[in-house]
Amino acid sequence: MHFDLHPQLAADTVAVGDLPLCRLLLMNDSRYPWTILVPRRAGLRELYELHESDLQRYWRESMLLSRTLMSAFGGDKLNIGALGNLVPQLHVHHIVRFQADAAWPAPVWGKHPPLAYAPAALDERVTLLRGLLAQELAAPALA
Repeated sequence: MHFDLHPQLAADTVAVGDLPLCRLLLMNDSRYPWTILVPRRAGLRELYELHESDLQRYWRESMLLSRTLMSAFGGDKLNIGALGNLVPQLHVHHIVRFQADAAWPAPVWGKHPPLAYAPAALDERVTLLRGLLAQELAAPALA
């Protein structure tokens, strides 16, 4: 089956690139270093629906992204969540949190409306993430 990104994810994010399994997105909210992994598999709603080999690949990509984000941004906590209540397509948020951020200690969802990146800051953040994950982004995608 063909993979299509859910329209709401496409509207709220900017594509950073494709890892071997997941599309990496940057949430257009400059308050937080906030990325989203979307396995490029059609019709999935939950992690347990991934084939075992894809699930292993997902965890490797999530771990790599998590370590990269915390190393680059030095957060106090990393929030990882797959809610999917409004957007049914399987997607997993990875959000670097700081004790001084706008929503701390509450979850980010619904706390404040998104504060979009200025165009130059958005380009800078995407370029940074691509640079940090260049080796993995250059890996051949899985079929």
